[in-house]
Amino acid sequence: MNTIERYLSWLENPYFDEATKEELRAIADNEKEITDRFYKELAFGTGGLRGIIGAGSNRMNIYTVRKATQGLADFIIEEKGQEKGVALAFDSRRMSPEFAMEAARVLCANGIRTYLFETLRPTPELSFALRTLGCIAGIVVTASHNPPEYNGYKVYWEDGAQITYPKDAQIIDRVNRITDYAAVKTMDEDAAKRSGLLTFIGEETDAAYMRALKKLVLNPEIIRQQAEDIRIVYTPLHGTGNLPVRRILAELGFTKVYVVPEQEKPDGGFPTVSYPNPEDPEAFTLALELAKKVDADLVLATDPDADRLGVYAKDSRTGGYMAFTGNMSGMLICEYELSQRKEKGLLPDNGAIVTTIVSGNMARAAAEEYGVALIETLTGFKYIGEQIKLFEQKQKDNTFLFGFEESYGCLVGTHARDKDAVVAVMALCEAAAYYKSRGLTLWDQMQALFEKYGYYKEGLYTLTLKGAEGAQKIRDILKSFRGNPPERIGAWKVEAFRDYLENRVVDYRTGEEKLTGLPESDVLYFELENDAWCCVRPSGTEPKVKFYMGVKGNSMRDAKEKLADLTQAMTALIP
Repeated sequence: MNTIERYLSWLENPYFDEATKEELRAIADNEKEITDRFYKELAFGTGGLRGIIGAGSNRMNIYTVRKATQGLADFIIEEKGQEKGVALAFDSRRMSPEFAMEAARVLCANGIRTYLFETLRPTPELSFALRTLGCIAGIVVTASHNPPEYNGYKVYWEDGAQITYPKDAQIIDRVNRITDYAAVKTMDEDAAKRSGLLTFIGEETDAAYMRALKKLVLNPEIIRQQAEDIRIVYTPLHGTGNLPVRRILAELGFTKVYVVPEQEKPDGGFPTVSYPNPEDPEAFTLALELAKKVDADLVLATDPDADRLGVYAKDSRTGGYMAFTGNMSGMLICEYELSQRKEKGLLPDNGAIVTTIVSGNMARAAAEEYGVALIETLTGFKYIGEQIKLFEQKQKDNTFLFGFEESYGCLVGTHARDKDAVVAVMALCEAAAYYKSRGLTLWDQMQALFEKYGYYKEGLYTLTLKGAEGAQKIRDILKSFRGNPPERIGAWKVEAFRDYLENRVVDYRTGEEKLTGLPESDVLYFELENDAWCCVRPSGTEPKVKFYMGVKGNSMRDAKEKLADLTQAMTALIP
């Protein structure tokens, strides 16, 4: 079926509701819009769905959600997991509650027990809940930090992590087998409740989640001593973080927590930001204004589903607020956790830090300092979550200590198997109390880490290419780099080239070739001289190709200059 045929089938099929058809009639004369909405089925990728909300086969709507859920249900039934059931959560985005209920109705119609949060909840609490309830799978309706026109749907398996190979491929296969939307099973919400298959969950799970977090605190006495002197500005960016973040800080004793009032309430339109992403400095505009008024020590922002945390902290030298990258805040927490565990005799001999290939090289230096293993995974926190499972299955003889990725996500503890901004807030505020007791701000401590390990600095260049033409351009860019990898990138000699799709590493110094040791993925990585590196990969959730780069300098100024030069050299190679 071609694009126009698919468009007409949606207009003519009585299965689709009148509102959907009215939206489609309105674009009858817009060939480009029809093409973008119908040139393909919205792909159920390795993590689930992600797309623009609207009518069409390549959009997030109740029909594509139903189809995805039916494929998941078919696989759960094959795995005989109906009684274990599925946990469901949703964020503050437009249509999130509706999409969550549609998924629940499909699951129940397939005889699968379904546990649905009564109101919006953070993604990490879903990971926690499905393990607590003993479910076989979980679903979070969210598009994370994407713009407001997007929504999405992430699938988790019984270990609490997002699905990985082979489960992801098996579920994708079941979803792709469904060619008739009308063949999807569904049932009325009231009937689902009466059947006993649909159960709503809430405060009991919230309280258990809070108890799990508080067990991870290393210095409760220092928090008690410093809590009243720590001033914290926090914004949930109209998302799910407001209640759990304020609750954990209050229960630990932090009293001076100032929430940005304009961004406190959930709102899927994200009216105060163009992009609800704590990686974007503009998202902090209102928070920094409030921070200056209350003389805050640190400024925190969580994204809409509260799995990512952005951080600013005061520079005691200038009094200004300084931004942390995801790697910086991750390393700050990592150093605090490792140093305090070592001091208290809690650092296991087989401890491991887990990070991704694009999260910089400072973690390697810290791992060597504390005598723990460093394990690198592909980009995506699901691979970090997978490592925790493997550790517990004793397929690898390690104990998980901490995991983080460059995109503002980290995890302390194993209560969840995905990045958790709520526990990150808790750990960071504990660290702030600890360092304040020693006369340091978090920014002061970050400078101490640079002095200790080296001035590592990383950057990201993103090229957005939307629609069918953009998707082809992204493929062409990767094909070009793969087919003709550079031997130099600017002033840097390439020492080794990794192609994760072809599962090979070529050492240019020796000519030796070996396997990557990681799953196949459309990712290219260039190891450069002087501890520098570059990586190219298409985004798994957005129409973008990403260029990651990292350097090591002998000062912050030197590192900034080197990163600027490397970025310019790398982008000049884009075909």
